[in-house]
Amino acid sequence: MFLEVSQLGVHYPGRSKPAVNGVCLSLQTGEIGVLIGPSGCGKTTLLRAVAGLEQAHAGSIRLAGDIVSSADVHVPAESRRIGMVFQDYALFPHLDVARNVGFGLQHLTARQRALRVAEVLALVGMPDADRRFPHELSGGQQQRVALARALAPSPRLLLLDEPFSNLDVDLRERLAHEVRAILKAAGATALFVTHDQLEAFAIGDRIGVMHQGQLQQWDDAYALYHRPATRFVADFIGHGVFIPARLELGSGNVVVHTALGELTDLQECPLPNAYPGGLCDLLLRADDIVHDDQATVKAQITRKAFRGSEFLYTLKLASGETLMAHVPSHHDHAIGEWIGLRAEVDHVVTFPREAAPSAELVPA
Repeated sequence: MFLEVSQLGVHYPGRSKPAVNGVCLSLQTGEIGVLIGPSGCGKTTLLRAVAGLEQAHAGSIRLAGDIVSSADVHVPAESRRIGMVFQDYALFPHLDVARNVGFGLQHLTARQRALRVAEVLALVGMPDADRRFPHELSGGQQQRVALARALAPSPRLLLLDEPFSNLDVDLRERLAHEVRAILKAAGATALFVTHDQLEAFAIGDRIGVMHQGQLQQWDDAYALYHRPATRFVADFIGHGVFIPARLELGSGNVVVHTALGELTDLQECPLPNAYPGGLCDLLLRADDIVHDDQATVKAQITRKAFRGSEFLYTLKLASGETLMAHVPSHHDHAIGEWIGLRAEVDHVVTFPREAAPSAELVPA
């Protein structure tokens, strides 16, 4: 592994709880990792600790096998050969693009510096921008220049802290895909912080979900969505709700009893003995619920959000349970209208019951 973070702890003076507590993660050479989570969860503190801007109070950080942070060791940030890209770009307004990108290349000759600047500007898709100034560039172009400047010295590791947060939503996702392609072309190992799930899914090979200073799960996007390790990850990633359920072993298969009826023929499902009495909470994603006018189960639309090709409906069953569903946008139903629903679930994700449901929701 190129980057190894082991049981890392970071404490700020005057705080009763650590900002980062017991975090473990790793990246292989050329991989892109993403840290995501709500504000104050510790993701930026973790990034700063990897950069050498925060002291580790427990655990360790290794780069290429060498310890750069621990309770006893602290290699200064400037000695770690780490590049950083910030959300405010941090470009020098009085320098043109070429001099901004070449700022960290003073150890090279003028010719070597010019060749390297031209190389990284071509890599980020801005080969003819060398004589332009930051104020002449769009936000997306400034971010590309900031990325080129970080890549120019060939850092061992690249760190990106909310680099697209100042850009509009459509540009953020598109630029995330482009930045991933640039980093892959450069063979860069990178760790990226964002609060935007679409950015995380677009750019990351590995994604870590943080909560209250702890890393809840470090996995690929598919596993985070379909196999969340904790209830927090299940709730944080994607759109979904928890409803009470009861697991029962049928004729060789597990049957899941819910307010939407019985779920059978499931690809993945825990055994009933995983929970007392088989009682649990079932995660239902918006894409697990299908709008079907012929279905016997009906639900009332309580909220709708137009997403272009689809609506995201929030629905309430007669039993009181709340569900969410993605519905094609030509099914434009009014709030308050009742529509038919059925569940199509392949990956059954369950967690211990948090509250006792009424008997009608979980048939005996």
